Amino acid sequence: MAKWKDNLIVKLLLGVIVGIIVGLYANEQVIGVINTIKFLIGQVIFFIVPLIILGFITPAITKMKSNASKMLGTMLGLSYSSSVGAALFSMTAGYILIPKLNIVTAVEGLKEIPALIFKVEIPPVVSVMTALVLSIILGLAVIWTNSKKTEELLDEFNEIMLSVVYKIVIPILPIFIASTFATLSYEGSITKQFPVFLKVIVIVLIGHYIWLAVLYLLGGAISGKNPWNLLKYYGPAYVTAVGTMSSAATLPVALSCAKKSNVLHDDVADFAIPLGATTHLCGSVLTEVFFVMTVSKILYGSLPSVGTMILFVFLLGIFAVGAPGVPGGTVMASLGIIISVVGFDETGTALMLTIFALQDSFGTACNVTGDGALALILNGIFKKNLAEKN
Repeated sequence: MAKWKDNLIVKLLLGVIVGIIVGLYANEQVIGVINTIKFLIGQVIFFIVPLIILGFITPAITKMKSNASKMLGTMLGLSYSSSVGAALFSMTAGYILIPKLNIVTAVEGLKEIPALIFKVEIPPVVSVMTALVLSIILGLAVIWTNSKKTEELLDEFNEIMLSVVYKIVIPILPIFIASTFATLSYEGSITKQFPVFLKVIVIVLIGHYIWLAVLYLLGGAISGKNPWNLLKYYGPAYVTAVGTMSSAATLPVALSCAKKSNVLHDDVADFAIPLGATTHLCGSVLTEVFFVMTVSKILYGSLPSVGTMILFVFLLGIFAVGAPGVPGGTVMASLGIIISVVGFDETGTALMLTIFALQDSFGTACNVTGDGALALILNGIFKKNLAEKN
């Protein structure tokens, strides 16, 4: 997992650099060709997005039933609540801070991008929201009817879509990014907004640490234990997550860190840490929400409405459950709602993919470290059951 992510990051960075250089020196005819390429690749990606939703969200729902227990339901509820809470915190910060960043909107004093040379539209089989609702209903129906054959079929479809992502989406992403940054560079957006992106990344990192503090304080209050006696062991897991950009690759280290503490029951650590690696994405979600608002302000001149952002936040919490299995992380899994709910076009989507990927390691580190806090909360909720078991 870490290898392909390292590869992807390098390719995305090259795409950004090449795109900016080409955009600075290209004439109108060259940019017209590049803009056409960007449009065509965007059409392919947007065609695949609803299929990714069906391929990952539905199997994720059907797999929950085999471990249907109080502790599982509680952990899933905690993971979703933490992700949504982090997203709401990020949204609030966005409305307060982004207007103070002196962002020059993309409509002011920029070159006009040439028209497409030709236009071939590739409509998705179903809309994004249709795919989401279908995924939820189909997943629940499989659980209710205990349909083994359909579940196996969905698992196969999951493998098919994973292959599509690896063999189609990942290879064309760097070209999509390069063409997008070429057009942004040509029109002048990048040179004007680069300092803003640096500020936003710093703000997001501070947000990660604030949210982790909130989670560990809650964990301490609910469990009656000193949260520092767990958090102080998480340094190696945090560093590993930054290096690997993968919750799965960090899992052995995270488990080792959690078990060094005397405030967690071993059974809780063995259960909550691996499950949290799959379902708890507070850092990634916090990052994505702030980036979505920033990109909206930069490209479209205004922040999304409060109603739009609240809908986006609560849907994002659902998409986060399936995100770890999708190359590209949370933002890849949630492309559908970025497009359909927030209304991003090809340029906005490409910009989101790029800036999210460039800081993905720190979002993953926040996710992994936050798993310990959720385990501490779970320990407190079930401490009577654990005491009886002993």
